[in-house]
Amino acid sequence: MQAQRLIVAFQAGCGDPIPLPELSAAEIQGWALTEAIAASDETPKGLLKVAGAGLLTGVLTPLLPPLIDRINGTPGDFRIALVAIPFAILVFILVRRFSPNPWWAALAAAIVTMIAFVCAVNVAIWIDGRAADAAKATRNILAGLAGGFTGATIMAVGMCVLPAGPRDVGAWLPTLSVGTIAGALLALDNALDLDLTSFLYPVWQASVAVGLATALRRTRSSLDVND
Repeated sequence: MQAQRLIVAFQAGCGDPIPLPELSAAEIQGWALTEAIAASDETPKGLLKVAGAGLLTGVLTPLLPPLIDRINGTPGDFRIALVAIPFAILVFILVRRFSPNPWWAALAAAIVTMIAFVCAVNVAIWIDGRAADAAKATRNILAGLAGGFTGATIMAVGMCVLPAGPRDVGAWLPTLSVGTIAGALLALDNALDLDLTSFLYPVWQASVAVGLATALRRTRSSLDVND
């Protein structure tokens, strides 16, 4: 179908009367809309919107723990997973928008995001306990780096197993790098004794969201070329 459309476009531009089955008006309009959306997603402005959405979810994230703590009788890890809901929703939207994955795959990606958040928090706590003899700032940096790397890695692995997930290691290196480095902002949050605000969450979520969108877009472009 894509090859047919390309020939039709060539035919319209060159006046070459190549006999092909005619496309309906709905098909032509749908194809034009899809191409327009894809083109807008591939611009730097599109990635800036993704980064802005990540900043927004990062601002909302530290506001949730006081509300979630009111839920009695739930395991600690479950409450931690609920804190990740804003970013998980963003991941769901990104997977649907930037890849040909079905809705259930996007839902699975959102669940993986919540699991990654839980694992990142637990790894950060574990590293902090192992470095008990170090200075507080050093412990926070190490814990943040470990947590950032864990969260980004689990998300990358989870996205790789999606039906149309990016499986090129090179596509995920920027996400893993910025996710790990941004995790060190945990030290800044603790140094400033931040509670309902954070530098860590907005920066980490914006960086990882952009990396995810870029990786998904790269895979979609490869699929389009192969088609």
